[in-house]
Amino acid sequence: MSTPHINAPLDAFADTILMPGDPLRAKLIAETYLENVVQVTDVRGMLGFTGEFKGRKISVMGHGMGAPSASIYFHELMTTYKVKNFIRIGSCGAIHDDVKLKDLIVAIGASTDSKMNRIRFKDNDFAATANYNMLSECVNTLKTTDINYLVGNVFSSDLFYRPDEEQYDMMARYGILGVEMEVNALYSAAAENHCNAVALCTVTDHIKNHEHLTADERRTELHEMINVALDVALKLPTE
Repeated sequence: MSTPHINAPLDAFADTILMPGDPLRAKLIAETYLENVVQVTDVRGMLGFTGEFKGRKISVMGHGMGAPSASIYFHELMTTYKVKNFIRIGSCGAIHDDVKLKDLIVAIGASTDSKMNRIRFKDNDFAATANYNMLSECVNTLKTTDINYLVGNVFSSDLFYRPDEEQYDMMARYGILGVEMEVNALYSAAAENHCNAVALCTVTDHIKNHEHLTADERRTELHEMINVALDVALKLPTE
């Protein structure tokens, strides 16, 4: 039985999945890193794959841009396909002076301007946070690398282009490290459905300083994040 947005058989996904926003990046990851890869879904061009990494079955699938799109895939993977562990691998824009281009942010939690959590949580504020064990594995793995990383909070925005950039100064005062669009939705869906989630975000832009990675740099730096995510996936307990 498939869902309205995923046309895979029920046993198509591994218990652990890596999720970038871009379905073509999911395809690149599957073809570059996984063995015995099978494409398992392609509804609306949102590609998903399952293969093996160093003997462990792992899936990778895009989730689109923004919380509403991503939440559809998170929900269906959690409830219908029983995927247990989610690792978001995405990009973000830095707003804090201590954060530089190419840094990797491990998101402890995610604030948001979206009302989705208030709808979920009966108009109360829900503290959307990562799974502690997965977060610890990310940090322990990063300690063995030369990657410059920070651990802290991000902001999941409904708007990619914000009309009032002064809000970034307020976020920075509260210690927000970067802005992206989906982590809050992932952490909330995981809490609601008793799943585990962590998000890694490579800084590809510095919003306040108007700095950006080149296209070649984006490819190189994102591969470092993918390697970390795959190493973490290997350390997670199997169902």
